[in-house]
Amino acid sequence: MTEALKIKKPAVTLYTDGACKGNPGPGGWGVWMIAGEHQKELCGGQRSTTNNQMEMTAVIEGLASLKRSCHIQLYTDSEYVLKGMTEWMPGWVKRGWKTSAGQPVKNQELWQRLAALAALHQIDWHWVKGHAGHEGNERADALANQGVEMALKGKTAA
Repeated sequence: MTEALKIKKPAVTLYTDGACKGNPGPGGWGVWMIAGEHQKELCGGQRSTTNNQMEMTAVIEGLASLKRSCHIQLYTDSEYVLKGMTEWMPGWVKRGWKTSAGQPVKNQELWQRLAALAALHQIDWHWVKGHAGHEGNERADALANQGVEMALKGKTAA
């Protein structure tokens, strides 16, 4: 009997951030992606959204852009996204997408999309303090703010 070959997943680093001018208000999301020697920047926005929705959308768009299953180091300054994915989601699912207080989970559609995309990859989640000089977070923040400007001009993504 032969042992199944273990295929090493490509290593990718994602820095994600969301921004909102007013909450709700016009918002943007940004992703700086690094895979070996390759780098890619993604950004977009919406005219009426929330900061949490843009934080989630940044992660969703970053994961959706990957063409195959990867081992990802994912950096976010959003405790909402980090705790949602690493702590809260099992309880929400168990309770039929209700909070511990019995209320419907906000942004359920985004959480479900994020969970489905995350399941395709091996993700190590990392929290970084926002606006503290962390190169990856600062770059993702600049992209998110570019996304806000795009939304204000009627564009959704670049």
